[in-house]
Amino acid sequence: MGQLRHFILVLLFPVALSLDFIKSGASRNVLLAKSRIQPAADVQHNVKKRSTDQGGDTCKALQGYDSKLSSNTHSYVFNDLSGSVSLAWIGDGTGVLLALTTFQVPLFMLKFGQSRLYRSEDYGKTFDDVTSLINNTFISTYFGIAIGPEQSGKVILAGDLYGNSGYRIFLSKDFGKSFTHSDLPFSPQMQIMYNPQNSNVLVAVSTKYDLWISENFGETWRNIHDTVCVVKWGRDNTLFFSTNRNGSCYDRGALTLRKTVDNGLTFKTIAEKIYSFGIGGRFLFASVMMGTGVMRMIHVSVDQGEEWNMAQLPPVGHEQFYSILAANDDVVFMHVDEPGDTGFGTIYVSDDRGMVYSKSLEHHLYTATGGDNDFTNVTSLRGVFMTSVLAEDGSVQTVVSFDQGGEWVPLKKPENSKCDSTAKDKDACSLHIHASYSISMKVNVPVLPLSEPNAVGLIIAHGSVGDAISVLTPDVYVSDDGGYTWLRALEGPHHYAILDSGGLLVAVEHKPNMPISQVKFSTDEGQCWHVYNFTKEPLYFTGLASEPGARSMNVSIWGYREDLFTQYWVSVTIDFRELLTRDCGDEDYVPWLAHSNDISDPNDGCMLGYKEHFLRLKKDSVCWNGRDYIISKQPTPCPCTLDDFLCDFGYYRNENSSECVEQAELRGHDLEICIHGKKEQLQTSGYRKIPGDKCEGGKEPQRKVIDVRSKCVSNLLEPELQKQDETKHSHSAPVIVTVVAILLISCIAGVLFVKKYICGGRFLVHRYSVLQHNAEANGIEGMDEALDTDVAGHAKIGFHDDSDEDLLE
Repeated sequence: MGQLRHFILVLLFPVALSLDFIKSGASRNVLLAKSRIQPAADVQHNVKKRSTDQGGDTCKALQGYDSKLSSNTHSYVFNDLSGSVSLAWIGDGTGVLLALTTFQVPLFMLKFGQSRLYRSEDYGKTFDDVTSLINNTFISTYFGIAIGPEQSGKVILAGDLYGNSGYRIFLSKDFGKSFTHSDLPFSPQMQIMYNPQNSNVLVAVSTKYDLWISENFGETWRNIHDTVCVVKWGRDNTLFFSTNRNGSCYDRGALTLRKTVDNGLTFKTIAEKIYSFGIGGRFLFASVMMGTGVMRMIHVSVDQGEEWNMAQLPPVGHEQFYSILAANDDVVFMHVDEPGDTGFGTIYVSDDRGMVYSKSLEHHLYTATGGDNDFTNVTSLRGVFMTSVLAEDGSVQTVVSFDQGGEWVPLKKPENSKCDSTAKDKDACSLHIHASYSISMKVNVPVLPLSEPNAVGLIIAHGSVGDAISVLTPDVYVSDDGGYTWLRALEGPHHYAILDSGGLLVAVEHKPNMPISQVKFSTDEGQCWHVYNFTKEPLYFTGLASEPGARSMNVSIWGYREDLFTQYWVSVTIDFRELLTRDCGDEDYVPWLAHSNDISDPNDGCMLGYKEHFLRLKKDSVCWNGRDYIISKQPTPCPCTLDDFLCDFGYYRNENSSECVEQAELRGHDLEICIHGKKEQLQTSGYRKIPGDKCEGGKEPQRKVIDVRSKCVSNLLEPELQKQDETKHSHSAPVIVTVVAILLISCIAGVLFVKKYICGGRFLVHRYSVLQHNAEANGIEGMDEALDTDVAGHAKIGFHDDSDEDLLE
């Protein structure tokens, strides 16, 4: 997924804020199997906390900053009637920020609303009121501000005409300097979606479930399909959508998956009986109903739905779900829900085909009701993930994997913190990170964990130290080595931001019921914090905003002030550029080996077959990395070991073993698998190299695939669906042909059952190879391309790719 070039934040005037902790499924009596997670007392990391170099004192490195910051602090007051404000950054490094204030109240059977639009070209230091550009039209906050991909400079605002039926959209091609308007021939039920490859092509679904498309940036629209339930852009200008010939999107399991590559001139049906579908990296997934329609199973395609393979994952029932947690072109993290309302499931990691999966983590916390989970991709270091598990006693505990799902361990206790009251052993507790689940449970956690790809090794998160996540007030913790070691950086909850590629951290204390006037900042990755009074008139703080990408030196503190009768929005923008008076030079950087655990080991730092040496900014260097800063890294290949390989088709790993063992029920049989519609015979020693692994030499098990030149099809997808459809789909396919096809497929499935293997890669007995390796060895998984955890597309800003119910759809 390309780098995000825009950002949208919605702030609201608070009416009431509850901090009560609500009990959930985490406290239910559930019988859990033994977990593979190491106890905190058994976790041994020899990593030393990165400290200042040459004995420097970072707290004394910065002096006289008040006057510099005071002359670079800019305040703007929004003198209008507004209950919420939406912020949107346009482009990368442009400094252009749109602010849309909105006020809306119900009036009998109608609604009355007012919107005002403001534009800034200097990162929010000053704003111009440009409401006249949208003819003072009320802009619906539900559809928000739709920002075009990359540096297109395109903006779409959807306006509600109230007295008149329909909607009017306002369109800009010049970063919001000017707008034209166009009346929509339909009422949208979703935010208008850009084609990621061509920002002039837009699609939307109407409230009548019709699919509309525009090829000239909203000037004209065509209705190209009816009864469209979910629509997503794929690669190469391919548009995927689910539909139902019966006219209902509520008949899950009876949906049809179709695609068009020519903007709706022709369509092709690529799957039927689907429950939902999703896109992750180059993989297209479909959750397909099986047999009687009680169970469903994941199918995967790597060629835009032309051919399908069954994923080696357990089937799920109507009360369960699948969820794509993260994906890129090489690997997929898939959550499979457990039967019953347990609140947990199992994480599986795929091979490079998205077909064969290895069990990575059991008892993964994922609530069925709210879809809340703590799965976090640490983008600042390759291969690192954090999430939460539901323990046998019902408590929620944080675990981390440094080898992309190979082994999960508790986080190491910070040296400058003590175990809280949840710890049975005050010397053997661990750090637990608060993420989405804590926020949903109303714990006093204002923001999620934060990491940035260009701030190497840096993680900022709220946490508690004990045996489990605590409902007590959390503190802010910082790691500068990708999660191996941590430091308690700030007491109590804060909002925080990363600036200047990690060279500057900014935080504001979270006090929802008290006005604030101070901001905190650090130039040494959170070891020492300075306090600056940014205003003489305290404000009620609502949010911290900075340009996405962590390269800016500007941060905006948003909040409101109130007088006797009104409340009004205030933005205070601080430019830290004058604080860092010089550009960083070569002398300001020191070498650093990622994933280093034991310097005496010649393979120390090996991850996915290679080491990475970085140049990192010294903690006591007070200088500016700059917007053009490029990460300096030097990869070094490692010799191959068994830890660089996954278990191949028909093999699995026992607990605490690197050896792949052949499945007993397949021993002595020719292994035949169905890939891309062709039956292939597999000759293997049981190992398959991990996608993206770059190891060289060492142990390299042999593997060979022989084409047996016979056709095969999935027994869950009807072969006639691969035919090309015309623009108007025909409903007159002969029933006899369908019945015969089903009978033939049933016969094929029966033969394969007797032979004890199923075409498509699913075993009769679901025994999954367990990914478990030591973090200090050559890791499992990890690649140069960051995993995409926003596999839902752009339909909902800030919406996490949730489940079958929401996002495999």
